[in-house]
Amino acid sequence: MNAYIAGLVVPLIVLLYRSRNSANRKRRGLPAADAAGEPGFAVRNHRFASPLSSAWQGVATLAELFESACREHRERVLLGTRILIQRDTDTAADGRIIEKLELGEYKWLTYGEVFESVSSFASGLAMLGHRREERVAIYADTRDRWFIALQGCFRRNVTVVTIYASLGEEALCHSLNETEVTTVICGRKELKSLGKVGGQLDTVKRVICMDDDIPFVFSSDDAQNGWTSTSFADVERLGRENPVEADLPLSADVAVIMYTSGSTGLPKGVMMTHGNVLATVSAVMTIVPNLGPKDVYLAYLPMAHILELVAENLIAAVGGSIGYGSALTLTDTSSKVKEGKTGDATELMPTVMAAVPAILDRVRDGVLRKVNAKGGLSKKLFDLAYARRLHAINGSWFGAWGLEKALWNFLVFKKVQAILGGRIRFILCGGAPLSGDTQRFINICLGAPIGQGYGLTETCAGGTFSDFDDTSVGRVGPPLPCSYIKLIDWPEGGYSTNDSPMPRGEIVIGGPNVTLGYFKNEEKTKESYKVDERGMRWFYTGDIGRFHKDGCLEIIDRKKDIVKLQHGEYVSLGKVEAALLASPFLDNIMVHADPFHNFCVALVAVSRPALEQWASEQGIAYSNISELCRKEEAMKEVNASLLKEAKAARLEKFEIPAKIKLVSDPWTPESGLVTAALKLKREIIRKTFQEDLSKLYTSD
Repeated sequence: MNAYIAGLVVPLIVLLYRSRNSANRKRRGLPAADAAGEPGFAVRNHRFASPLSSAWQGVATLAELFESACREHRERVLLGTRILIQRDTDTAADGRIIEKLELGEYKWLTYGEVFESVSSFASGLAMLGHRREERVAIYADTRDRWFIALQGCFRRNVTVVTIYASLGEEALCHSLNETEVTTVICGRKELKSLGKVGGQLDTVKRVICMDDDIPFVFSSDDAQNGWTSTSFADVERLGRENPVEADLPLSADVAVIMYTSGSTGLPKGVMMTHGNVLATVSAVMTIVPNLGPKDVYLAYLPMAHILELVAENLIAAVGGSIGYGSALTLTDTSSKVKEGKTGDATELMPTVMAAVPAILDRVRDGVLRKVNAKGGLSKKLFDLAYARRLHAINGSWFGAWGLEKALWNFLVFKKVQAILGGRIRFILCGGAPLSGDTQRFINICLGAPIGQGYGLTETCAGGTFSDFDDTSVGRVGPPLPCSYIKLIDWPEGGYSTNDSPMPRGEIVIGGPNVTLGYFKNEEKTKESYKVDERGMRWFYTGDIGRFHKDGCLEIIDRKKDIVKLQHGEYVSLGKVEAALLASPFLDNIMVHADPFHNFCVALVAVSRPALEQWASEQGIAYSNISELCRKEEAMKEVNASLLKEAKAARLEKFEIPAKIKLVSDPWTPESGLVTAALKLKREIIRKTFQEDLSKLYTSD
């Protein structure tokens, strides 16, 4: 009898204990009573009374941080690149030619070797005639020489202009001419793009090609373009033979002019000082648990994106290793990986990686497709394991904990974890909203916490960052140690810091991570930046947020994305898109609202594998994906899926697209429809599909 009583009482005590802990949720952000500037509701990180500038004593610049790390970890490996074994082409079912790569193991450079390369490159740059007051542009895909070039420029106190490798010709010319760049560092592929616009560049004198085999045609055209071409290896060799003393920067010196990816119009150049970037690097270092020399980081995002630039500088600062890859060779099933060969994650087995939500969505969709395709017992086992772990993560005592958790990991989730190498322990996510479903999926299947962050290029990616032990979804965490987050009233949108039960308003970020402003754009700088009476800079984001009781921020709206419909209802396009993206049939979506109509419509870039699998199960015949997208059955199925997600997100009827158009071609940076950070270029998409949008509004 006693055993039966214990069996009932013990679980009850544990359940009450958990409920009590849940009720007294940990305070992650605290009111910042000393925050100056415009009145509002300000919050700081609970562990830091004032914003953090540097986590390393005596270190005030990125150049000092890197040199210090190289002295401490000289013999450890820092940068790794996979050896290219073979390059082939394959023909897809629709006739497209796809490049396929067979890549070998990683070849590594130690901290000491990298520091020597950096010093040699810095000296070689000076010997080529580049002066410290001139600017260098790095225009290339992420790789080891990108990092080396960046650090080399820092050692000569040269400001680096970062340019996305996928940037169009007009934006490329604008960025180079506006900043009066004299030296461009690029890859072989980017050199071709540069050659096409050579006659439009006003100040370029030197081009340094990261690839050693510079095409002869460009070398012969140097005189016509007005520049000289040199290989990266030759610059290093020149520097080794003619060493030049370092000319280290100060904290207030501009380290980077980072051009935003230009979701509207031409990109703007954000001026970041060494102190700005160092503040965010320092803050993230205090948040990621036990970050150190044992960590291996998979680098594949564009380093022209502030999230990647911060991540790589952070990993180098703590003695970790950085292995380079690409989004197209990330996993064994990535589009550029030769069948039967390994992707970057399998070969590297990283412990830490950064990701944008679109990448994690693809991992989730890929796993679910495989699970559904297998069906039978495998699917039932996966669904059971997932449901049990979901109960646990949601706080239920009756979920899978302890031994049961270990059992499910061994039987079911180990194969999923192998997709990203099997050793991932932490994922940094930013750049866009992450859906709750995807966050839960990664938490359960990869067994790793996701640090979901909120920040902007203008704040060096610093803003908020969720704690590793926070399992909630839909929030972006408390303020980073380098930032104050303030909400200010926006009466026009109906948001107030006096709202109940949570204060709401426009998000304003203050701290040492807030940048100087936009290069040669004083009007826009004055519009978005303000300096308070104490000298702290604040950036007005245009995003709308609300603070939970524990001091964590939730993004709920966007000022620029709000459209007023014919009958006076306001539609937040970003909010609706984020909700509908949970549909398995979507690769991307753009909701469009016209003030002269009382409903909105949407362009849906379909997930080809998901739609084709559904068509196969339904026995629907079609000759290509374009024809399938035009079929009424496909339209109805995708629309039903969108309605399901809209209902789950509790969208109002007027927020749900009344009509949709299925788009067969993916939206990629190469297509020009999304930025390199995979954000929608609304105006370009609208112009591209103007006829289709008109038909959606005029058709019955």
